[in-house]
This record gives sequence, C-alpha cells and structure tokens, in this order.
Amino acid sequence: MKLAKRNWNNFSLFSPMFDNFNRELLNWDNKNFSSTSTTVPAVNIKENGDTFEVEVAAPGMAKDDFKVTLDGNLLTISSAKEEQNEEHKENYTRREFSYQSFQRSFELQKDVVDQDNIRACYENGMLRLTIPKKEEAKQKEPRLIEIS
Repeated sequence: MKLAKRNWNNFSLFSPMFDNFNRELLNWDNKNFSSTSTTVPAVNIKENGDTFEVEVAAPGMAKDDFKVTLDGNLLTISSAKEEQNEEHKENYTRREFSYQSFQRSFELQKDVVDQDNIRACYENGMLRLTIPKKEEAKQKEPRLIEIS
C-alpha cells in the first residue's frame, strides 16, 4: 500500500513531476496542437520503481535534430528542422522549403529526480528519455510492521 497526497481540486491524477503534461491531458480541445496551431509530437510518460520514462513520437527526424536541455529543474525537449529544395529548368525555377519546430518543457522535482544521470536516445522515430529517481525516492519493497 502506498500513501499519496491527493489534491482533487485540480484533478491531478499523475505525479506533479510533469505539470505541463497534466494541463495538456485535461485540455480536451488541444488535439496535439500548439498555440500557433502547429503540431507537436505526442508524449508518453511512464513511471516505474526506479525511473520515469519519457517517449516522444517524432518519426522522420534524426537524432541531431533534437536538443534536450536541463535548466535548473526545467527539462526542455526541442527540435528545429529546415529543408530547402531548388530546381532550375529552362523556363522556370521551382523553390520549395519547409520548417518544422516544436518545444515541450517539463518541470522535474529536484528531491525526486537524479538530474546528473538523465539519458536520451533516438531510434525508429521515437526519442526516449530515461530519468532515474534518487535512491531515497525509489519505491521500496513493502515492509511488515509487527503488531505488539
């Protein structure tokens, strides 16, 4: 059994570690669009006994397209990708360009997260971050308390 403080006033069902995630979850009109009506990648957040795992779905990108920063306790995942194509023919020139960018930020709890050992990898269209918990924040095995 795990004791947890609940604040039912703001309908927070998840750890406050990802407060931005909670706001987006309860914003039913969001539909994965930013305030500028551009798409932002979907994010999955999982917690297990030792780590938090963040998955960002971003197919078609390369690992060099991402920038992951930790400023204090603010974890930011961003990307900017620009492509330009130009074709010259006798009677015309065709120029096409595209620009894609996004930024997602999450506030980490300093007393829970081991900030020095966060790892990231990009594979098969998925950026995965592993955020380890500090030893004192890890889930411990149930302990039997003797009744006197």
